[in-house]
Amino acid sequence: MSSSSTGPNPMGVAVSPEVAEALARGGAVVALESTIICHGMPYPKNLQTAMEVEAIVRENGAVPATIAILDGVPHVGLTSEQLKSLAVSGRQFQKTARRDIAHVVASGGNGATTVSATMFFAHKAGIPIFVTGGIGGVHRNGEQTMDISSDLTELGKIPVTVISAGVKSILDIPRTLEYLETQGVTVAAYKTNEFPAFFTEVSRCKVPCRVDSPEECAKIIYANKNLNLGSGILIAVPIPKEHAASGNAIESAIQKALKEAEDKNIIGNAITPFMLDRVKVLTGGSSLEASIL
Repeated sequence: MSSSSTGPNPMGVAVSPEVAEALARGGAVVALESTIICHGMPYPKNLQTAMEVEAIVRENGAVPATIAILDGVPHVGLTSEQLKSLAVSGRQFQKTARRDIAHVVASGGNGATTVSATMFFAHKAGIPIFVTGGIGGVHRNGEQTMDISSDLTELGKIPVTVISAGVKSILDIPRTLEYLETQGVTVAAYKTNEFPAFFTEVSRCKVPCRVDSPEECAKIIYANKNLNLGSGILIAVPIPKEHAASGNAIESAIQKALKEAEDKNIIGNAITPFMLDRVKVLTGGSSLEASIL
């Protein structure tokens, strides 16, 4: 499966020729995760979405670098055949966060990278920008379960800028923002003073930093790099209002799904895909459409 890209370089990562060439000439490269492809939506919608996202990146003058582990080899930049393999395989690919990388690589396995693992490999390859849907965070009742996504600690120690639609509203957004502050992560919202909640543009949580143009974003990224702060940046871009799912309907579905998860004792990294799937069903698919848009 990994034979169609370049072999691993001394860093142990296979960087595609297109991505390597763009990086060598100082071109724009945008990292993309693969968990959304394998665990976020069904085939063929997942393949269609992945291809559309890569096309959007190209249309805006950058090179897309979807990241995944194939047969034990981390890949930065995938061919269309590899993208299709991920989409068709789906949950056969292990959901791979930072903690799982060594095991998946050592066992020669296939891994769909989460935000934390994608950040790690993007930084390793020299890619400073990563675009995704929604990052992980502090789970509801996290003060009891201590269930906190490694996405947040990765943002605290990897100088990669993550552009997302905020934090999934199935999570505890206020506590997530508090945790990001503790990690020293710059959190900004694009053209709004309110932190977006992935499915919707509102969360009732104010952000410490607002940016209103790509130039303002670039200045913050440059300052972070120039000062060698060593931490990441989260720039949250709200979903367009016309595509946002109803906040009340989403919250009602979340509460029902949380109760089901508790009754079934679903915990750990299984909770997010379970919650997203149940919210999708309970909202009649509107949450899935919102996540795609």
